[in-house]
Amino acid sequence: MINANDFKTGMTIEYDGGIYVIVDFQPVKPGKGAAFTRTKMRNLRTKKMLERTFRVEEKLEVAFIEEKKVQFLYAAGKTYHFMDQDTFEQSTMDAEVLKDVVGFLKENMDVSLISYKHELLEVKLPMFVELEITHTEDGIRGDTTGGSLKPATLETGANISVPLFINQGDKIKIDTRTGAYVERV
Repeated sequence: MINANDFKTGMTIEYDGGIYVIVDFQPVKPGKGAAFTRTKMRNLRTKKMLERTFRVEEKLEVAFIEEKKVQFLYAAGKTYHFMDQDTFEQSTMDAEVLKDVVGFLKENMDVSLISYKHELLEVKLPMFVELEITHTEDGIRGDTTGGSLKPATLETGANISVPLFINQGDKIKIDTRTGAYVERV
């Protein structure tokens, strides 16, 4: 158990039947009345943000999250298969749980699986991935300003916007947190 007064960014708690990670918090000590903590938290199951105010003396259960390094093996339909590199134990996740990361998952990629009491919650990708462009309109020679963008399809099937000078077959670096083009590799 932990008091709302002891919150830290990145801490995980159980609240109202959900598992939340604290994104931001602000302790408030008004001139009159009791102190409280304004909190922004993200539900690890639904990915929705929640803002709540907790009294300082309010006690919440700490959720101990397990993070282990695994390798993405393959996708079969809407099921994604991962393997623990130490124990060779395999885990599967449904595409609906993965949502945003599916477009950046490449076979044999090392990722982290986040779980709580053996329930797989999410996959954490590396900050940057390198993927090949499988389809885009031809680039314009000499246009390296990067101001204008065009649509491109990645080898994983995801669609992103890239500068005009990027061509089909080019490898690019992508920021997985934002899904944005970073540079040509």
